[in-house]
Amino acid sequence: MMNRSVKETLLRLLILLAGLTVAHLGVTLFLLADLGADPFNVLVQGIFRTARELIPWKGLTHGYTHIAMCFSIILVLLIIDRSYIKIGTLLCMVCGGPTIDFFTYLLDFLSLTERSLWVKLPILATGCVILAFGMTIVIKSDAGTGPNDLVALVISDKGPFKFSIVRVLVDACFVLVGFLLGGSFGIGTIVCACLVGPVAGFFLPRSEKLVNKMLPSTIDRI
Repeated sequence: MMNRSVKETLLRLLILLAGLTVAHLGVTLFLLADLGADPFNVLVQGIFRTARELIPWKGLTHGYTHIAMCFSIILVLLIIDRSYIKIGTLLCMVCGGPTIDFFTYLLDFLSLTERSLWVKLPILATGCVILAFGMTIVIKSDAGTGPNDLVALVISDKGPFKFSIVRVLVDACFVLVGFLLGGSFGIGTIVCACLVGPVAGFFLPRSEKLVNKMLPSTIDRI
């Protein structure tokens, strides 16, 4: 990012924000289906419940734990390989809540809580596909990524496995550790952990072409 012009940096950040918006629409559909938290939040929930028993601080919340986990990942990557931490990384961490709140208000008419499982599952799966597409736009913007993708990208870049496989393994580890620490999950968590990685693997080359079309021809391709 340091060698890029201001114009290119801003354009890549706009592409990242567009991808984040799409991804958080998917997350909102996932949450509205009410079939379990996403893998990262299962981990956060487990850590939060464990920390609440160990730390006598009444102000400790799930939200604060989420932020602490995000910045812990950033800190570790700053030590391992700081090239993965970019200006858009912070945007990925702070934009989620407000965007999801907006889409939740917008999609309130769906009223999925009382619907049957067979209505919820297709909407949850749709949310996972939209999430996967949005996050590939974010990744290919090359301006920063969210916590799950940061971990999966580092491992896949430095190892022999494809991103789609690594993302499934990372999500599975998040769910397992979160569950062991007291986090809870549902069928939606399992669907998300198994579906998002492979769908992202399908979208990645297509998103790369899409992002490259959005960038001026004088800008080096991702």
